Amino acid sequence: MINFYNKRKIFFTISAVIMLLGIASVFINGVNLSIQFKGGAIIKYSLEGDINTEEVQDVASTTLGRNTEAQITEDMATKSKKVVLNLSGNEGLEASEQEKLDAALKEKFPNSNLALSESNVVEPFIGKKALTNGLIAIVLSAIFIILYVRFRFKKISGLSAGVVGLIALVHDCLVVFFTFTMFNIPINDSFIAVTLTIIGYSINDTIVIYDRIRENKPRYERKSFEELVNVSINQSLTRSINTSIATAASVLIVCIFAFVYNIDSIKSFALPMLIGIISGCYSTVCLAGPMLVMWHKKTEKTA
Repeated sequence: MINFYNKRKIFFTISAVIMLLGIASVFINGVNLSIQFKGGAIIKYSLEGDINTEEVQDVASTTLGRNTEAQITEDMATKSKKVVLNLSGNEGLEASEQEKLDAALKEKFPNSNLALSESNVVEPFIGKKALTNGLIAIVLSAIFIILYVRFRFKKISGLSAGVVGLIALVHDCLVVFFTFTMFNIPINDSFIAVTLTIIGYSINDTIVIYDRIRENKPRYERKSFEELVNVSINQSLTRSINTSIATAASVLIVCIFAFVYNIDSIKSFALPMLIGIISGCYSTVCLAGPMLVMWHKKTEKTA
C-alpha cells in the first residue's frame, strides 16, 4: 500500500517545478491571445490542391508582422477548399497590406491558384466580452463545486474537503494554461472548453475518493485520519488510473489525428486536454488526499 501522505513532499515538489516551468514559459513566450479574444482580421482565400498551413502562417506573420493562425476548410458539397487566416490585432487589414500579403502568398504557393474570397474584421470588444464571460463561467463553476462538496461531505469536514478540492482544481487549470503558453498555442475558445471539461473531470475523480473516505470512516474507527485517507486512496487508485487511461487514450487518438493531418483547431483542444486529464488524475490522487490530511492535523493541533 502506497503512503501518499508520507510522500507528499515529493508530490508537492513535482507540482512546484511544473508551476515554475509554466511561469517561465509565460515570460519567455508570453500569453498569446487569439483573434477571438484579441480582435483582428479574418482573410479567406480559395485554393486548389493541398497547402501547408504552417508555411502559410509563417509567410503571413513575416509579411505583416502580426500573429497569424491558418486552417483549411472544405465544402463537403462542392469539395472546394479555402485557407482561412486569422490575423490578431486591434485593426483590420489596409489595402496596401492586403496587396503585400497576396503577392507573398502567391509567390510562395504559385501552384495553388490562391484567390481572395472574403475579408472580415473582428472588433476587440467582442473578444474581450467573450473572454470575460468564459472566465466568469470558470470561476462560478469552481464556487458551485465548493458549495456542493461543503454540504455533501460534512462527515469528513466538508469545508476542508471543498477548499482542498478547489486547490487541486486551480492546479489543473494552471497546468492547462501553462500548456497553452509552453507550446505557444493561442488562447482561444478551446482554452475555456478544455478548462471547464478538466474542472468537471478532476472534481469527479476527487469526489469518488471523498466518498470512499466517508464510507470507510465507520469501518476504520480505530485508524487515524491519515491512515483512513491512505487506505481510501489506495482502494480508489485502480479505478482512477483506469478511468484516466481510457479517457487519455481516446484523446490521444484525436491528438495524433490532428497532428498527422495538421488540423490546428483540433490540436489546440486535444493536446491541452490530454495533459489536463493526466494532471487531473495526479492532483486527485497525489495532492488532494495529502492536503486534506495536513488540514486535519493542523485543525487537531489548534483545537
